[in-house]
Amino acid sequence: MEALGINLAQLITQTVGFLVLLWLLSKFLYRPVLKVLDDRSDRIKASLDSAAKAKEEAVETQAKIEKQILEAREEGQARIAEAQQMAERFREEQMAKAQEEIVAEKERAEAEIQRERVAAIEELRREFASLAINAAERVVDRSLDSGAHQEVIEKVLEESTSIKRS
Repeated sequence: MEALGINLAQLITQTVGFLVLLWLLSKFLYRPVLKVLDDRSDRIKASLDSAAKAKEEAVETQAKIEKQILEAREEGQARIAEAQQMAERFREEQMAKAQEEIVAEKERAEAEIQRERVAAIEELRREFASLAINAAERVVDRSLDSGAHQEVIEKVLEESTSIKRS
């Protein structure tokens, strides 16, 4: 081996030195580096898992928010519909109330007209009776007693109603 330029003592020394260096490196450098790399790998996996979980939660949260928005929209539409129904009922009630008031006012007006008509007829009868009595007194040239007055009034009224009917 010496012909090749290899010294056996030097080869053994270098081999032992290499093995010691290999053992030292594996003991003090390789294992800690692997541990650091494994720790880093575990942290990256944990971060990826955490990111995936956060993404899932974000998707779930987004779905919940969309569901809440949809529910709020539906509730808003329901409230709007309810308010419209209430407004329609209120309008119908007010219309019915106004119709009732119109009918009541019409009935009051008709009753007032009837009372005034009856009062006017009574007034006309009194005046007519008074005129008839005055005419009769002048014709007879005497005053009639109340019984005779009543008799003359009834006769004149009967004649006037029979004239109106024909």
